[in-house]
Amino acid sequence: MHSSAVFLIEFGAIILGLGLLGRLAARLSFSPIPLYLLAGLAFGEGGLLPLGASEEFVAIGAEIGVVLLLLMLGLEYTASDLVSNLRTQYPAGIVDATLNALPGAVMALLLGWGPIAAVVLAGITWISSSGVIAKVLGDLGRIGNRETPVILSILVLEDLSMAVYLPVVTALLAGTGLAAGSVTLAVALGVAGLVLLVAVRFGRHISRFVSSDDPEKLLLVVLGLTLLVAGVAQQLQVSAAVGAFLVGIALSGEVAEGAHNLLAPLRDLFAAVFFVFFGLHTDPASIPPVLLPALALAVVTTLTKIATGYWAARRAGISAKGRWRAGGTLVARGEFSIVIAGLAVTAGIGSDLGPLATAYVLILVGLGPLTARCTEPVARRLAAVGSRRTAPAAGPVAGDASLAEDVEPVLRDQDTVGRS
Repeated sequence: MHSSAVFLIEFGAIILGLGLLGRLAARLSFSPIPLYLLAGLAFGEGGLLPLGASEEFVAIGAEIGVVLLLLMLGLEYTASDLVSNLRTQYPAGIVDATLNALPGAVMALLLGWGPIAAVVLAGITWISSSGVIAKVLGDLGRIGNRETPVILSILVLEDLSMAVYLPVVTALLAGTGLAAGSVTLAVALGVAGLVLLVAVRFGRHISRFVSSDDPEKLLLVVLGLTLLVAGVAQQLQVSAAVGAFLVGIALSGEVAEGAHNLLAPLRDLFAAVFFVFFGLHTDPASIPPVLLPALALAVVTTLTKIATGYWAARRAGISAKGRWRAGGTLVARGEFSIVIAGLAVTAGIGSDLGPLATAYVLILVGLGPLTARCTEPVARRLAAVGSRRTAPAAGPVAGDASLAEDVEPVLRDQDTVGRS
């Protein structure tokens, strides 16, 4: 009886604290993820108020949080959208993976953590935060901008890549051999391909089967189906997160919209619990020793993400201001980076990997909204300063026409739908 009372008190204090932190983040207009991570550090070992009775329940809630995060992400896309993005935007996905995964892998090897940790840290630095970026786009009123489809296409390709990456990492962390790892990857690719095929050809029938006018029944069916598929995927060592993501892709139309509205509060609750849980397993004292590597990695991958967005937007014919906005918007890391790091921490790979990932995400989840706002204005001012320094004192001459043409797109906004 005493332990159950302690559990209720502890877990109630966590939920109440998360609610207050979420309200604080909303007032300050930034993502609550860093506050949730800091709360986990405070409640974990070495923190101000270590948890006891409720930690096991928090672990279960964290698993549900990951599943719901990926389900909701899958609900944002239809199978036809994914196929279209794969066909048209795959070069941007390749550039994104190369520029942003490589720094993480190199850092792990320089720190002497070995090849498995290099694969894990590569994923942590590669994947942008879809949740943070979507919120930033809405807050800044950029949903209708011409560069926004480019940003979303890169995010979709990253999410799809996780359907291959997560099973590979799971197999590596489990210590399976090459043959077993190949089988796991083959199963993951086969399941992903089968779900996409079924979703394209029979998506309407699946949605009609799941659909219900009663919100309670719709919630129970979608949530039950998601947890069932996620559990089966986990049993096959494919990753519960990938299974949930594929369920979200298979649902479309009114069912996807209704499920999204019903599950959003649950997603927010359990996702917050997930971030707290990750913080619980990170000793605050372990962060200062890896702060400099995390900061260096954050600086490098901020620049590589900006370069990725700029290149992709330029390839899509977006003018200079939109290119800078696209690059700055992609900087934020968040939920996927923590999911990947959480797998490694659970498997006991690299004692410093969890603290470095925590510090890295804390830096970039806070910096991301700032780069989304400021990258384009800063680039515009630098271009204007550069043009003034290179222009002759007596005024432009005929030979400077090319310079004016280069600077003009930077100084003029042509990136909102409805403008040309």
